Amino acid sequence: MDSSGTLYAPTDAEIETRYGELLAELGREAGAFRFRVAPNPCVGAAVLTEGDDAQGPRVIGRGFHEDWGGAHAEVHAFRAAAESGVPRERWSTLLVTLEPCCSFGKTPPCTEAILRSGVRRVIVGALDPDPRHRGRSLEALHEAGLEVVLLPRRSPLDEVSPHFRAWTDPDRLRRAFPWTIAKWAQTRTGQLSPPEGVGEGRWITGPEARAEVQVLRGRVDAIVTGIGTVVRDDPRFTVRPPGDLTNPPLRVVLDSRLRLSPEARILAPIADPAVEAGGPVHVLTLPGPAPARHRALLDRGAEVHGIRASDGGHLSLPEVQRWLWERGVRRVLLEAGPRLLEAYFASELVDQLAVYTGDVNGGRGPSLASRLGGRRLSLVQHREVGADQVLEAFYDLG
Repeated sequence: MDSSGTLYAPTDAEIETRYGELLAELGREAGAFRFRVAPNPCVGAAVLTEGDDAQGPRVIGRGFHEDWGGAHAEVHAFRAAAESGVPRERWSTLLVTLEPCCSFGKTPPCTEAILRSGVRRVIVGALDPDPRHRGRSLEALHEAGLEVVLLPRRSPLDEVSPHFRAWTDPDRLRRAFPWTIAKWAQTRTGQLSPPEGVGEGRWITGPEARAEVQVLRGRVDAIVTGIGTVVRDDPRFTVRPPGDLTNPPLRVVLDSRLRLSPEARILAPIADPAVEAGGPVHVLTLPGPAPARHRALLDRGAEVHGIRASDGGHLSLPEVQRWLWERGVRRVLLEAGPRLLEAYFASELVDQLAVYTGDVNGGRGPSLASRLGGRRLSLVQHREVGADQVLEAFYDLG
């Protein structure tokens, strides 16, 4: 650490002039992926060659962290550089908007990829805000002989990744609950069930929106639902194309009184793994009697777990979140009816919204419209998918 209190501050003012704006540009472009990567940060990276003779630095590969659990920005940038045709010995500099990771998670440490790449200098736009990792990667790269430069405040981390600040806040780290995405479909008037005779009584949105949900399911560790949804709709909660079938999420049913039928479709075996994938089914219930139903569910392949009750006699949702965290679940998709959704909101356990509004008027049941306004939504994005509308936002980042 130098006398100004920053790690590896630039000694050449030209470095900030030359590379600062490119870092800012990469950061802004990375923000387009925020809802796909949360709770991970939005990160952009670029590989540069210094060019020939009087030519200045030239970008030969750019990359972004595009999907939660997928390759990080540095890896994408190195792949693009390899496809550029520029020999590795001319790769001189890596720009990255956030300090690279140095620990194993869903992907290997990016510091290893950087050392293998052959670049001689790494310019970083922001330190990792997570106090457990802050500065460690820069120190490791510096000790390995690379020139490491920090250009603080040139990467718009707070603007494009406020969710990551919330995720790495000390209070959140102590609480250790998974990131939870509340997803639901609603009619134009806000009901979560379609009118009689529409969508077989189940579907509000069109095929394009339903395909997008399959992709979302393939990017979480667990799908959580309530017994009311299972009894009413008898869903599978599997992943189907175009979703990623390689690592399907856990399927978790909150069932206080153990009402789940052993004949429910969620317990049926996967007939064709090439077109459908489903993770293990876990039923969370209150401890107590129902041994016959318990044994029947075990015989059907489910796992049954007792969870402490809340003051109201239902499952304690903080205990549910803790149970998920202890099993390695970090990103949850909450696909449930209005009662369980409202309970999650009331317990302040929702981090992100994905709300699909179908091209349907009317409907049945209550509305969650009160959750879609006010100051609790951040970075709201509206877009279209087929004939339907999608609202995405972060919820209650503080």
